[in-house]
Formats: sequence, structure tokens, C-alpha cells
Amino acid sequence: MTEIENADIFAGSDECRSGTDLPFLQTATFSDPLALELGGALSSVTVGYETYGELNAARDNAVLIAHALTGDSHVAKHNDEDEPGWWDCFVGPGKAVDTNRYFVICPNCLGGCRGTTGPGSTNPATGEPYGSAFPDITFGDIVAVQKRLVDHLGIARLRAVIGGSMGGQQAQIWGTDYTDSTGGVVLVATSPRLTSQSLAFDIVGRNAIQSDPNFAAGAPATGLAIARMLGHITYLSSEAMNRKFESTRNAPRDVETDFEKLFSVGSYLAYKGQKFTERFDANSYCAITLAMDRFDMGATVEQLAERYAPSKTRWLVMSFTSDWLFPPTQSQQIVDALVHSQIPVSYCNIQSDCGHDAFLLPNNVERYGGMTAGFLANFDTNPTATDGEETHDHTSIFHPQRRLDYERILDQIGDAQSVLDLGCGTGGLLCRLEGTSDIRLCGVERDEASVQECIRRGVDVVQGDLNEPLDRFGDGEFDCVVLSRTLQAVFDVRGLLSEMLRIGRRCVVSVPNFGYHKLQEQFRQTGRMPEAALLHHKWYDTPNIRVLTLSDFEAFCTEHAITIDKRVLLDSEQGSEVDRDELADMAIFVLHREA
Repeated sequence: MTEIENADIFAGSDECRSGTDLPFLQTATFSDPLALELGGALSSVTVGYETYGELNAARDNAVLIAHALTGDSHVAKHNDEDEPGWWDCFVGPGKAVDTNRYFVICPNCLGGCRGTTGPGSTNPATGEPYGSAFPDITFGDIVAVQKRLVDHLGIARLRAVIGGSMGGQQAQIWGTDYTDSTGGVVLVATSPRLTSQSLAFDIVGRNAIQSDPNFAAGAPATGLAIARMLGHITYLSSEAMNRKFESTRNAPRDVETDFEKLFSVGSYLAYKGQKFTERFDANSYCAITLAMDRFDMGATVEQLAERYAPSKTRWLVMSFTSDWLFPPTQSQQIVDALVHSQIPVSYCNIQSDCGHDAFLLPNNVERYGGMTAGFLANFDTNPTATDGEETHDHTSIFHPQRRLDYERILDQIGDAQSVLDLGCGTGGLLCRLEGTSDIRLCGVERDEASVQECIRRGVDVVQGDLNEPLDRFGDGEFDCVVLSRTLQAVFDVRGLLSEMLRIGRRCVVSVPNFGYHKLQEQFRQTGRMPEAALLHHKWYDTPNIRVLTLSDFEAFCTEHAITIDKRVLLDSEQGSEVDRDELADMAIFVLHREA
């Protein structure tokens, strides 16, 4: 089954939203003037917000959700009679952000049109709505209002701030400028600033609004609809557009509109654009998009690292492979900068064909929601599993019942060692190390499901391919770099070992031994590549692309000026150390290279 169904091409992340009153909306008014970052001030500010769940006695279970461009305070429905919210698949009882467990706050942002001071509010200087005269605002101003609300609610420290898209940009400010006020930051499909292409779409949208003949009168419905139509194109991937519209390409819906509807995609855009004008203010659209366009944490990893350096929070960053509006490369910039500043971070680039809208759709919520739930839970609980048992099915040569190599690797690491575990699987080794010290621990893992499990277990993990340079890690950044049962599945062995020796002061590598006597005996007896009971893969369907003996590995180290400080020979089937190469199905090598 595909991610995007053709049952109803009009279905989408905002299909359930309307401009009706929000029955659960609360408001708070702050009479102290709000000085604006670009100059001027608002004499007072009212913020509209909704809350879900109960604040516990310790007042430490609060989660703030920052909404995206056209969102509002109504992030989820409050009961069966209530309208669904814009992130209903993600927030609610038993969901990723579990309102049985957390006290969720979702404010409408400054400049908005659903309860918070914005262009539709009365300008005290004129007694009329601000309209296009509403002052220029920044995300710093928006977050300052959110902080006032959190203080008003008597919350000294948030469990986390979560934001997708534009909301993720606000969350970055929380994690840097208000780092003492939040334990964690969750960024979904966001960026440290807009790309020039994304900036261009906003500029065209504002021009459509401001060029509408009715703009001066405050009712540029046509321009606002066109801006929204343009926006919708950016929210979908090319594949999503094809799946949604190709089968009905020449069969448009019969919607009442003055816009072109010769094709199905045209009737869809016309419908979305007109529906949007029922619930959103054009001047709010201009004010908020301009604030988003001005948002700029830095253009380079070095600039970003300096900006994020004050952060004392843990971060979870998630992107989507088909998102071209907030492309994964921008999320990876954030991650690289956080790693550079040695700030705890986990990252996953989630496979999806839904485009930018993926973060709002239920198609992907099991994955991004699962990671978020695990991340939140680990702020007040111990890691779920600390036994360190692993199978590493996608890289292992053997499948022992227990990871004997983990036990011996731990012996080589020692106390108070910062550790980078490459190909960390579901985090078994790092789980064993957690709790022994406060030293930095981090994993790198390609498999998405394993990344999610690491996060659930409280392990910091960054998704990455070991066949590519590990540029995000600096020279000598870790005391020890570990590569366990993965070398035989790596294409660029020389490149990976060179990177390990650059990043780690010492390296610990567990190497399979294809010269193991049982493998040799099976080969001699049958004349075929061993499979049953040992390798568990057909010769034509195996991840083991390198067939090496321990002597091969030692010769490689000699040829490449790598010093072997120690080697430990293991028979994992017997669960013991051995003293001859042919009796070992694997060995652990401790390596270094002279500077």
C-alpha cells in the first residue's frame, strides 16, 4: 500500500480545520509593554492558547508546542464533540505527546489571528485594527510572548518544546535563548533559516496579497487564496503530487470558484485556497511569513555552532527525505552544529514520499511520533532496556545468544571515556555504558528502526552511513571510537578506519574471522559457502561483502601504519576467549595511529 491514497484527493493535513470559534481557547493579557527586536513596542499583549492534560504537582510535565505558519492554538481536539486539531494524530491521550502524561500548552503566535495580538487587534493609538500597520515582528518576539505565558502558568522549566516547520524555528530559540527553561527541544521538518528558494515562495505569496485591489480595504481574498495555493504546492513532493492527481488528471472536482479548474490539481488548489480565506487573516499571513523570512540562526555550521553553544538542553531533530521546502540537508546542518558544540542530539531522516506535509500526516506518525515519545519519556525515566543484548542482524556474521564481544569491548574502554559507537544498532553497548559516568556517549546508525529504538532507550544517536565521511565529528573528539561487527559490511574499509583513527584517540574494532575452523570445515566438506547455523545468509543475499581472516586484518593494519595495541580472540559460540586464530570466530582489536 502506498503512503498516499487516491481515495480523496482533497484530503490533507488541514482538511478538518475551519474558522469557527475555538471553544477551549483561553487568553492571558500582559500589560507590561513588549519591546520589539526591530524597534518599537506593543503596549500590551494578549495571547490565546489551549491546554491539554493536567499539570502535575512537581510542575515538571509541561510540553509547549509551537505551531507552523497557518496553525493556531487548536493542536488537537479536547473531546469527542470537539473539532480535530491540526496535529491530532500526534497529540492526545495515548498518542506520541500523551496528554494523559503531559500538560500540553499550545499558544497562538504573536501576529496571528486566533486569539493573540496581531493585525486584527485594536491599535490603541487609533482605536482601529492595526491591519497592515501592525509592527514588524521576529521569532524572538514571538517566543518572548510564549515565555511570558509559561511564566504566567507558573512553570519554571518545560519538559520540552516541540515544533514542526516554522514551529521548529521557534523551538530553536527556546533551546538557545531560554535554555534554562526547557529540558529538551524537538525539531521536525525545520531549518536554521529559509533557503533562497523557500524565501522566494513567501515573497510571491506576499506580493499576491499586497497586489490584490482589495488589500487596502483589508479583504484581499483573491491574493490570500493564491498565496495559499502556492504554499500548498511546496508542501507536497513531486511523487505525492503524481499519486494524488495523475489518475484523475483530467477529471477536476466541480468546486465553486473563479480560479481555473481545468485539471484535478487546479480544482484542488482552488478549493484549498478559498477554504483558507475563511479562517486566516491576510495581514497575519504577511506579518508571520516576513518574521519567518528574517529568521536566521546562521548560514554555516561554524556560525550555527556559535549560536547553539549556550544550549544546555537535549535535542531531537527529524527531517523527511522528500521534503524540498525544508530539505534534510538543513536539519543535518543543525545536527552538525550541535555535535560540534558537544550538545546532546539525536537525528533521523525519515523515509517518506509525502513531502513537507509529512510531519502533519498520520502516514508517518508511527515513526516521528515514536521517536518523540521515546525522547520525552527519557527525561524522567531510566533507559527502557540496559541489558545490552543485540543481534545486529543486518551486519553480524554470527548470531550468538549474547554479545560476548560487548563484554570484552567494555573491558577495553575503561572508565570515564567518551565513546562514539559506529553502527550502534539499537544501542546495546551504549546502554551498558550509560550510568557509569557523565562522559559523552553517542551512536551512529543507518537503520531507521534502530535509530528509533536507540532514542526510546535514551541513547543519543545520529543517523548516518558509515560508507560516507564522518565530517560532523572533529579530530580527537572522542576518547574511544567503537566499530562492532560491522567491518565486513562496509564498502570503504580504508576510509572508515581512517575516519575512526582521526576522531578517536583509540579505536576498538571487533572483526569476524572467516578463517574460523568450523567455516573452513564446512567449505571443505560441501564445496559450498557456509550458511546454516553460522552465516545465516545465502551467498547471493548477504550483507557480508568482505571475507577476511584475522591475518588479513593484521596485514592491513601493518600496510596502513595502524598500531595494534591489543587483540582478544573469542569463540562466541562457546562464550570464551581462545588462544589460536583458527579457534576464534571473531577478535577484538585495540588500535591507534601516531599523529
